[in-house]
Amino acid sequence: MSVAHLTDANFQAEVTDCSTPVLVDVWAEWCGPCRLMAPMMEWMAAEYADRLVVGKLEADANPVIRDGLQIQGLPALILFRDGKELARHEGAMAKPQLQAFVDAHI
Repeated sequence: MSVAHLTDANFQAEVTDCSTPVLVDVWAEWCGPCRLMAPMMEWMAAEYADRLVVGKLEADANPVIRDGLQIQGLPALILFRDGKELARHEGAMAKPQLQAFVDAHI
């Protein structure tokens, strides 16, 4: 399974209306820590394919959702279930931390 490309236009259908838990990575092209997290998002999408949807939302290109989520720092990882925010982490993290973050909530 691949990482979903999220936008202001498809966020509701891909995240809010999704019955499977969704991990949203809010990132920016100019953000170094965001680029470090990108391979881990691909890994999460493959490793958790049967129980988690992984999506990336580019902050600068999608201001409506970015502002609605009240993003303060990048990268911002937000875990949703049934359209509701379960957990949030701002800043990069190592793979074991990411796995523990997700495992604690799905």
